[in-house]
Amino acid sequence: MRRLMLALPLLSLPLPAAAQTDNVTTYTLDNGLEVVVIEDHRAPVVNHMVWYKAGSADEPVGQSGVAHFLEHLLFKATDNLESGELSATVAANGGSDNAFTNYDATAYYQRVASDRLELMMSMESDRMNNLRLTPEDIETEREVILEERNQRTDSNPGALAFEQIRASQYLNHRYGVPIIGWRHEMETLSLEDALSFYDLYYSPNDAILIVAGDVDPENVLELAETYYGPIPSEPELPERIRSQEPPQTTPRRVYFDDERVSQPYMVRSYLAPERDPGDQETAAALVYLAELLGGSPFTSELGKALQFDEQIAVYTGAGYDALSLDDTTFTVSLLPSPGVTLEAGEAAVDEVIAEFLETGPDEDDMERLRTQLKAGEIYRRDNVQSLANMYGSALTTSLTVEDVQAWPQILQEVTADDVLAAAREVLRPEGSVTAYITDGSDPDPEEAEGTAAGAATAAAMEQAEEAEQAEEVQQ
Repeated sequence: MRRLMLALPLLSLPLPAAAQTDNVTTYTLDNGLEVVVIEDHRAPVVNHMVWYKAGSADEPVGQSGVAHFLEHLLFKATDNLESGELSATVAANGGSDNAFTNYDATAYYQRVASDRLELMMSMESDRMNNLRLTPEDIETEREVILEERNQRTDSNPGALAFEQIRASQYLNHRYGVPIIGWRHEMETLSLEDALSFYDLYYSPNDAILIVAGDVDPENVLELAETYYGPIPSEPELPERIRSQEPPQTTPRRVYFDDERVSQPYMVRSYLAPERDPGDQETAAALVYLAELLGGSPFTSELGKALQFDEQIAVYTGAGYDALSLDDTTFTVSLLPSPGVTLEAGEAAVDEVIAEFLETGPDEDDMERLRTQLKAGEIYRRDNVQSLANMYGSALTTSLTVEDVQAWPQILQEVTADDVLAAAREVLRPEGSVTAYITDGSDPDPEEAEGTAAGAATAAAMEQAEEAEQAEEVQQ
């Protein structure tokens, strides 16, 4: 292994960040490790997380899935722990642990009693620096991830369809490659591929340590210096610059046929801006837009018009994922009622969108959503595990602690004009991919399935989209 543990601690102590707001304290160790401490003393528990700024979009071309593969391999042996010993130790101490990979990060976490924090740091820092893999580990775990792909993607036509939609949406960016990887590339992932990714990215200067719960910041800093401080930084860590999307100048279409599809449906994806450091206003407006177009079926534009007034849809929805390092997506979807074709459903969606782009949102709806979003942010911040995930997701996509803390107020300041401007910027046909997902047979409106099957299909649509957002180790 290329890293050596240093015998002496680094000489200069890190200084706390100037701002300590909402019980959040930040430090940076001399080796570049960012430390975020979130205090919550209501229960004697702690969430210990290490986030690496290395997700599937950072993988070398031809090695899709290696980030998720390495996530699995980190539960194997180190110089000081046997394979599986870390998780067994966490469980023996009454805790739980797991890991997940998304496009922009890989994270490992443990939830334990707060007096077990030092034990967690000793084990997590060990696998940051001392992973010991064998060819047998590679062969075994490769079969595990291939079976995971079988279960979560290949057996799910909705997940397969979303792979094709993203591949069509992103012409040049790695967001068009599935997190779990393309099967033909997963089958060739090697020990060298895994170690190369590990050696380059699993370094303190590419990591964020988040400790949330019943802890004292100074004590967390002392422990972090003891266990993470001696690990050397990676001098060859590349600047995080990825291939970006060229201007998208024409609408694209995907026709996905799979006999396992129980009822045809339509999904449209638009390229959309993400939350940027110091510039989150457009993203906040898009959060409102998703709720206004496809939130509650009783209050959203698509739901009211197509599910109740015209009754041509069993399900409508809209979604927006604001946390992303690079351009993200805004989606709308429709599951037509029995006897309604996808073409008719799509035309109805277009009519609703066109009318919204003319008139914009109603101020009463805006006020209702301000209250709803304010409550949602309060509830999110009332859960220490949710807080840890919130900060980790934000900081690994280039946002700052200040951005995270400013977000609730930014949401409250969004106006109807802001939403209309964001809608006109994003809902452009030339930046869209429209997909028809069917069973491949000629539709027979008279024999179309009813609302029970429609509800099941709608649920499968949502699950397929969520499954593509993160791949988690199944323990």
